[in-house]
Amino acid sequence: MDIKFISSIFFLFQCLPCLFAQPVIHVADGYSAKYIGREVEIFQDTSNRLTVEDILAGRGVFERSNSEVLNFGTSEVNNWIRFTIFNDTDYPQLILSISNPTIEEVALFKLAGAIVDSVPITTATPYVERDYHHQFFAHNLVIPRGDSATFYLRLRSTTQLLVPLMISDSRSFIKAVGGFDIRSGIYIGVMLAMLLYNLFLYFSARDRHYLIYVHYIFWVTAAQVALLGYFDRFFQWIEIPNGYVVTFFGAMSGIASVFFVKSFLNIKNYSKYFNGWLNLIIIGDLIAIALLFLQGPSVGYSAVNLVAGSGSLIVLIIAYITYRRGNRPAKLFLIAWGIFLGSVITFVLKDYGMLSYSLLTVHAVQIGSLVEALLLSFALGDKINLYRKEKEDSQARALLMSKENEKLIREQNIILEQRVEERTHALKESNESLQKTLTYLKETQAQLVEAEKMASLGQLTAGVAHEINNPINFVTSNVAPLRRDINMIWDTLSEIERIACADSSIEEKKRYINTYKDELDFDYLKEEIDFLLKGMHEGANRTAEIVKSLRIFSRVDEDSLKFADINEGLESTLVILNSVVKEGVHVAKHYADLPHIECYPGKLNQVFLNIITNALYAINKKFEGRPGGLLEIKTEVDAVNVYISIKDNGIGMPADVQEKIFEPFFTTKEVGEGTGLGMSIAYNTIKKHQGEIKIESEVGEGTNFILIIPLRQQMH
Repeated sequence: MDIKFISSIFFLFQCLPCLFAQPVIHVADGYSAKYIGREVEIFQDTSNRLTVEDILAGRGVFERSNSEVLNFGTSEVNNWIRFTIFNDTDYPQLILSISNPTIEEVALFKLAGAIVDSVPITTATPYVERDYHHQFFAHNLVIPRGDSATFYLRLRSTTQLLVPLMISDSRSFIKAVGGFDIRSGIYIGVMLAMLLYNLFLYFSARDRHYLIYVHYIFWVTAAQVALLGYFDRFFQWIEIPNGYVVTFFGAMSGIASVFFVKSFLNIKNYSKYFNGWLNLIIIGDLIAIALLFLQGPSVGYSAVNLVAGSGSLIVLIIAYITYRRGNRPAKLFLIAWGIFLGSVITFVLKDYGMLSYSLLTVHAVQIGSLVEALLLSFALGDKINLYRKEKEDSQARALLMSKENEKLIREQNIILEQRVEERTHALKESNESLQKTLTYLKETQAQLVEAEKMASLGQLTAGVAHEINNPINFVTSNVAPLRRDINMIWDTLSEIERIACADSSIEEKKRYINTYKDELDFDYLKEEIDFLLKGMHEGANRTAEIVKSLRIFSRVDEDSLKFADINEGLESTLVILNSVVKEGVHVAKHYADLPHIECYPGKLNQVFLNIITNALYAINKKFEGRPGGLLEIKTEVDAVNVYISIKDNGIGMPADVQEKIFEPFFTTKEVGEGTGLGMSIAYNTIKKHQGEIKIESEVGEGTNFILIIPLRQQMH
């Protein structure tokens, strides 16, 4: 009799009590790998507190499963699976695999007699500590030939918990995971190629639609990579539970899809309500992300699925309506989105057991998203071509319009040239008239400036004549007495010579000379001559000072910059105006030690003359010859400027006069007393020196003119 048959009979008799209690998975030679969901028992621990010892003690009520691939839903409870394997092969080591990488925790317990051996694996368990370096949960089951073992699996997940449980040998397992990796690699490679290709198109065409599409492909690919378990596999150092990653990437892919739909279908040109409905999808995904971090992956995952399902229908409806309204790219979008939506529905129906678990249903979303990406890429290219054609048509229309405009412009140019010629002739005549008027105004201005100069010259002449007249009169009045006294001296000398030549004795000669001197009052004559000479000397010195001041004041260097002493210019001006300073007016001078400044000295002296003359006028107007008038002149210097203050305690100026004081022809004097050009010339002179004039005045109190003049003139 066959030894295998005898071993099987022996095993059946030994395990007969167990056979009536639970099913046994018989693995014999030629056993083909398949899902064993119908050959296991399941139990859900809603308390999440039962340990394997509690389960072995009978505190868990197991029920026979009736589905090939177990589906525990999305509840965050401990799910237990119990199964017994009888090994009737030549391989003492079998492989238990669960081809669902999103499960967060798997613990395998092996019952060997009274000993329980446990092998826990979570998503955080490093791949080097697993039996197989793969995102699938795989365990080596060591069962000698002809022996059996009972196993318990405890599983926990925050996302949809599907358990495709399979028993196989190493060759079958490697073939299965290799095929999974190849299929996933093809999907990821094609999606990355689409991403890079459209990114290249963006940098080439600079069309933002491509960039939005790249953003959409990135998040869709990232969500699928997480769903296939490659995120944990490639980024093991990031300690984030896979449930968080799958949920977050799913929500972000939903948001990215809405932005792409808005851009691709140009929603804003069709209806503001469409844009509002699409914004609701974005808000829903943001709420799902918030629930993910506040309530956990289970609630967040359910919210993402709900938003994805309802949002897909909204997008489909909006795309259909825009297509009916003439949106040509919406047709291909509808086909692509319909295929993707069908793949999602297929995947969800598989999760809920309404479709069988197979390669097609497992990879339905990857297949759908891949086809969608390809179709949308074609649609996007067609859309860009449509835009390009519309742009070319628009350019052609613009070219036609430009030609018509060019013709119109040529016609208008002829008319304009005629009008310009007529206008030019009129402007020429007007220009000639204006030129004549300008020449007349310049001549008038020159005459007015000359009039002001003549007025200043008249004032200057009167002052100089008055000043020189006094010392000259003093000299001329002393000439006649001096001549008389000198004649008397000459007579005295002749008489003394006669006496000296006489034959008289010396005593007689002395007596006669003394008598003669007494008759002449010779001592008085000497005093009178000294007095007359002294008076003439003082008159001559005074005249020399006046001439010197006049020379300083009236410099003939109007158009050349020179270095001059400001204090000297002020002093010479006061000398010239000495005759204007009436009795009762006190002149206070506070001169600082000033360096020579670069200026037009003659022009500045004229400014000083005008301002001091006005100050004296204001003082005389207020005091009318009574004592109390004060003219205060002060100079200061800093590193940049010289400051000259000319202050009086005269009648002062109201605000409206201060505003107009520098206007040409403005004057407050009586008719015939001023031309109104003095302060205007002063203002322009200070501006020519790149300086500034400030006025401080109060009615009834007086006025202070502050002149600010740079030490050096900046050449322009």
